[in-house]
Formats: sequence, structure tokens, C-alpha cells
Amino acid sequence: MSKPVVLVIDGQGGRIGKLIIELLSSRTDRYEIIATGTNSVATTTMIKAGAVRAGTGENAVLVNCRTADCIIGPLGIVLADSMMGEITPAIAVAVGQSPAVRLLIPMNLCGSYVAGLGPYGIKELISLTLDELDRRFLETTVVS
Repeated sequence: MSKPVVLVIDGQGGRIGKLIIELLSSRTDRYEIIATGTNSVATTTMIKAGAVRAGTGENAVLVNCRTADCIIGPLGIVLADSMMGEITPAIAVAVGQSPAVRLLIPMNLCGSYVAGLGPYGIKELISLTLDELDRRFLETTVVS
């Protein structure tokens, strides 16, 4: 049985994607991880964090959204023109229309406010997200 494909999307400097990849690195035996950056800096940052497969730019995001089982990234990846304009309308639509499960890291940035976010730091939010990834993909595949 093939591993679920997890697509990590980030922009700007790739800091959130880097943290996601670092925390996912202990789970690479369970998931196939693909990183896509909206710019080369974000992609390079995620590669340095341990991503083995990576692509850059709008087309890389569009292509990989079609085949991913799960997409992880900051909430802004579904908001056109967010991340200082790096999230194009096409990227937001591709993420939103992907058949993948979307696990979005809530952040009060990009001119958007997420009600009920709470006092979590970014590492806590990513850990909660990765726990949800395991719950959705590993607990459903366990054969008794």
C-alpha cells in the first residue's frame, strides 16, 4: 500500500513550511512529503529542513494539489492575494478545489482574523495539525 502524499505549501521565507517539514521528518516512514514554495526562498528553506521532493511557483502548487492526499499550510493558502500577493487566485482555487484533506494552520495575519484561535504558538499549532494528520490517515488504515 502506498503512503499518503502530504503536500506542504508555504510562501514568503518558508518559516512555517520549515517547521512543518522538521516536525514531519520523524514521520517520513508514514507519509510521502512534497514541499511547494510560492517562491524560491520558501522552497529552499523547506529543502534545508529536510524536504526531499520540492517545487516552486504557481504551477508546482497547481499540479501537486491534484494528486495530494493532504495539504498542509498556513490559512493564507486559501485566500487569494494573501502573503503579500504570493497566493494567486489560481493557487487559492487549486487548494480549495483539491480532493485532498486540507489541514490549515490558523494565523491572524494577511489581513484576516481567525476567531477562537487562542493563545497557541506556531509550534503548538503545527503539532496539533500533525496529530490531526495521523488521526485522519493512520487510524483509518489500521487493520484489526
